[in-house]
Amino acid sequence: MYGSTNTIIISADIENQINQLEASEKKNYMDIINIKDTGLNNLVKKGYSLLNLNTFFTSGPEESRAWTIKKGSLAPEAAGTIHTDFQKGFIRAEAVSYEDFINNKGWVDSKSNGKMRLEGKEYIVKDGDILNFRFNT
Repeated sequence: MYGSTNTIIISADIENQINQLEASEKKNYMDIINIKDTGLNNLVKKGYSLLNLNTFFTSGPEESRAWTIKKGSLAPEAAGTIHTDFQKGFIRAEAVSYEDFINNKGWVDSKSNGKMRLEGKEYIVKDGDILNFRFNT
């Protein structure tokens, strides 16, 4: 569990330089110094991997939100991270992959283009799923 596969090296100096740049300049600078991602992003990814975590999203007209769950969580368990009543009364989840959601500019076109799926209680939530829970209280 230890060793180079679970080790990351972060330069505080480089992170500081990146954080002081405008968004448009960050990518150019990172290309010049030959790094693909910031140390903070690498730390988060490594932490999620070591802790066996995934992220799913909810998105509506008011807000979009990220939720953290254990890898392998079923849809009702994911619903329960939002509210225990969602888990207790779980009926189904409307699900769209992150890529399809972005490519179709949200729920409406994802549904009309056949990218939205209805998933039941045995559905294992995938990293990056956008979910809308149907439940009965």
